[in-house]
Amino acid sequence: MDKKILTSGNEALAEGAVRAGCRYYFGYPITPQSEVPAYMSWRMREVGGVFLQAESELAAINMVYGASAAGARVMTSSSSPGISLMQEGISYLSGAELPAMIVNVMRGGPGLGNIAPSQSDYFQATKGGGHGDYHCLVLAPDSAQEMADFPFLAFKIADKYRNPVIILADAILGQMMEGVSFKGFEEVKEKKDWAVTGAKGRKPNVIKSLYLREGDLEKHNERLQQKYAQMIKEEVRYELFGEEKPDILLIAYGSMARICREVINKFPEKRKKISLLRPISLWPFPYEVIQNLAKEAKFVFAVEMSEGQMLWDVKLAIKEKVPVYFYGRMGGGVPTPLKVMEEILNYED
Repeated sequence: MDKKILTSGNEALAEGAVRAGCRYYFGYPITPQSEVPAYMSWRMREVGGVFLQAESELAAINMVYGASAAGARVMTSSSSPGISLMQEGISYLSGAELPAMIVNVMRGGPGLGNIAPSQSDYFQATKGGGHGDYHCLVLAPDSAQEMADFPFLAFKIADKYRNPVIILADAILGQMMEGVSFKGFEEVKEKKDWAVTGAKGRKPNVIKSLYLREGDLEKHNERLQQKYAQMIKEEVRYELFGEEKPDILLIAYGSMARICREVINKFPEKRKKISLLRPISLWPFPYEVIQNLAKEAKFVFAVEMSEGQMLWDVKLAIKEKVPVYFYGRMGGGVPTPLKVMEEILNYED
């Protein structure tokens, strides 16, 4: 674990998934995440797994459904427009209570957009991009190291709740090179008695999201909501840089949290106290944590590579108790630490 290997975020994530027990990968190449399927195309053979380049993103997500229903640790990856094509299948996975890891290395949009970094898929990931009342757990790494580590967590909680988990990255995290210490191979001990593995000697298991008898679907939804409530109670994750009673609370996730750490480090010492809250779980979102941190703050400042999507959740957390300001870039624009600091200082006085 101590030895570091220089690698890209995409390849770190792929190797992390293999070491976390993933043995089935179905996907389709799209920039800026194509290194993930490229890596899996040869790595899966080495570990006795299965790699299949599907004919489309629609096919890939439904292959994930089938493998997960059979009890496999399975994943797919794509980038923004490809994830859009997967939304129906993600809803099916959620409705059928099937664990899987879905990776979105975001690019600029809307439409085909470009291949530059963006964070404009936040709503899609956290608010349910497909049909129905469902939630995916959403994790936001901020380094190549976390790209390697988060598959272990993603598969663990996916199996725990029988629910899809989305790792929401972006082109910066996918393409940049950093030193990464890889964990050892995890022995998967999760027993999936619910899986469709053959019914000899027992009643058959049925995996479905279709409930036609009157009242059955409502009962199913009510049970799902109880599960989501448990996730909200147990799976909130965040990281705080700075004091617990700041005058200025800065909030950013993913690669923008890296930029905002530089703002924290270089903020003028004689100015007000500033802290950075980095949400790691985007769903469930750390509402209460933000509420408590902002109690004595003069204002809250959110930074995103979007028009302000996480901003909505920040405002829900604050409940108009203190002012909330925002700075964002769209369509592949990347804020600099200096520009973020200038924007904050505009409001500081």
